[in-house]
Amino acid sequence: RPQSAEYGGCSLRRMSVMQALELLDQLVDESDPDVDFPNSFHAYQTAEGIRHWFHLVGLLHDLGKVLALFGEPQ
Repeated sequence: RPQSAEYGGCSLRRMSVMQALELLDQLVDESDPDVDFPNSFHAYQTAEGIRHWFHLVGLLHDLGKVLALFGEPQ
């Protein structure tokens, strides 16, 4: 709750997504301190990986609609 109160309003600093990605490169990630590529690159890799999962999640969501054929309400 304290973090939500402090950061939830996004009033600490205004910046674009690109500015935030540039700042991210200044961070040394404690979970991967010896990685020799920028954190922004890792962020793009994560986004690309998630994009593939969203395709699967969307497909599974729509496949769930077949339950209506077995008496479940839509």
